[in-house]
Amino acid sequence: MRPDSIVFGAAGFVGRALVEELLRRGHGVAAAVRGGGDRLASALAERDVPLDGLRVVTADITRPGLGLADDLADVRDVYNTAARFAFGLGVTEARAVNVTGALNVLDWAATLTYLRRVVHISGYRVSGGGAPDYRRLGAYEGSKREGDTAVRARAQERGIPLTIANPATVIGPGQFIGLASLVSDLWRGRLPAVPGGPEVFVPVVDLGYLAAFLADLPADERTEGNAYWVLDEETPHLPDLVKLIAAHLGVPAPERTIPVGLLRRLPRTITGAEPETLSFLSADRYDTASAQAVARRPMPPVGPALKRWADDLVATGFGTSAPPRGPYGFHRVAGSATWLTGEREHPSHVLLHGLPFDSASWSQMVERLDAPVLAADLPGLGRSSPADGPLEDWLAELLRTVGSRPTLVAHSLACGPAIRHAAAHPDGLSRLVLVAPAFLQAPAPWPRRSSLAVPVLRRMTSARLARALGVPESPATVSAAANLARPGHARRVVAAMRAARADLASTLSRVTVPVDIVVGSADPLVTPVDRPVTVIEGAGHYPQLTHPDDLVHALAGAGTPPRIGL
Repeated sequence: MRPDSIVFGAAGFVGRALVEELLRRGHGVAAAVRGGGDRLASALAERDVPLDGLRVVTADITRPGLGLADDLADVRDVYNTAARFAFGLGVTEARAVNVTGALNVLDWAATLTYLRRVVHISGYRVSGGGAPDYRRLGAYEGSKREGDTAVRARAQERGIPLTIANPATVIGPGQFIGLASLVSDLWRGRLPAVPGGPEVFVPVVDLGYLAAFLADLPADERTEGNAYWVLDEETPHLPDLVKLIAAHLGVPAPERTIPVGLLRRLPRTITGAEPETLSFLSADRYDTASAQAVARRPMPPVGPALKRWADDLVATGFGTSAPPRGPYGFHRVAGSATWLTGEREHPSHVLLHGLPFDSASWSQMVERLDAPVLAADLPGLGRSSPADGPLEDWLAELLRTVGSRPTLVAHSLACGPAIRHAAAHPDGLSRLVLVAPAFLQAPAPWPRRSSLAVPVLRRMTSARLARALGVPESPATVSAAANLARPGHARRVVAAMRAARADLASTLSRVTVPVDIVVGSADPLVTPVDRPVTVIEGAGHYPQLTHPDDLVHALAGAGTPPRIGL
């Protein structure tokens, strides 16, 4: 299929979403990138986007002619989503893309025989802003404002059919800059006050909505020559937006605000605020009536959109890792903002992690289990916030909505609530598997070492944590180290580890569902138990991290490794 559309900046946050939207509509799309075309195609394939109409082309918009060597004679719609978006840029670097690059795209588009429209992405605070004051605005906003004015003038001069979209802060999977830094500080307990006053308005727009809006523009004759503010007017004022996200994440929201004027006067070493971001902290409102008039679908509710984005940020460690496969996010369980991944209604396995990890410690297992899985972070001991009552009450509420009779798999500390739940609710489970049950093993030494006291534990890196526990460094140790750095988490982990020696033998004897125990040969049981035991040769306390294939065999009852009764 020959391309009828071209998207510059196709590997970027907005560009990739627009390419996906156009491909799903059956367009032939030339995705113009400077590099990383294979990554773009792979990312689209992972989302089941049809790729028959995709052609990845190499372009450099900072060069006249864009360096395009492909035959693109049939292109009629040109989208420029390319931009240099960062704070602290030099003026020359910012202008090369945001001004010169934008004009080069227009000049190239003017050579197309069948040109129908050029859609240029500007910004909601720069529309028609006139000559920029780089010293006051900074290189990013200054260049975007200069580019907006220059693009309008060049299009009028050359008779180019132009439409400008001025989106606000775009939220969605992959957005890790701008407002995301505020959410990061909130999540990590580093936001003592909300920047700006109570009326500060930082509007947002959903990525999927924006992509659809952009894709619709060329076919609508009414949009030629116009510019549109694309933002959600229902976005809460910034303090209320922070409270909404904080409640969803289960973290405290700051009660105070800091006026912008004071932020400007305080040293950046104290505030942590990038000076260029302060101009976005205003009470200005924007006329979105014209955008609403041409939009073909309603804007999604802003509250759920913000919560989904917050889930994406946490799932990826704010851009440091890939998200888990399948559904994920926070759900309210027994008063806890509980982090869940996988199948909530009909899982075959429910996985509960031990310490000091979270449900990411099961990721290798999830990939190997050929069945739907639900993995949960224990309240207060992973990404989940503390619950209102004991762990077994939380577990009972978590499983109340499960319609299947799953195998409950618990590791180490989690064996306690799992045993109590199985004893109290046998009809809800098909099997109970206890992996390295701490109450039947020798006490773990690491929480009592002075070198791993709470203050030091909070500063543990992923590599140091992996060495201390005798496991390979992995996304699981990265996630665990990030959790330990959050306020109160290291203290709760150490307290829970020291309390993990509860006497559960009598409760275990009352469990009527089938029970299997799996341990590593380097971390054996020290208390005999009248239950089947599988020993994984060479494994320690964390076989799900060191011997995932063997543990999957044990869960399947495959007989390898050998089952040894004690």
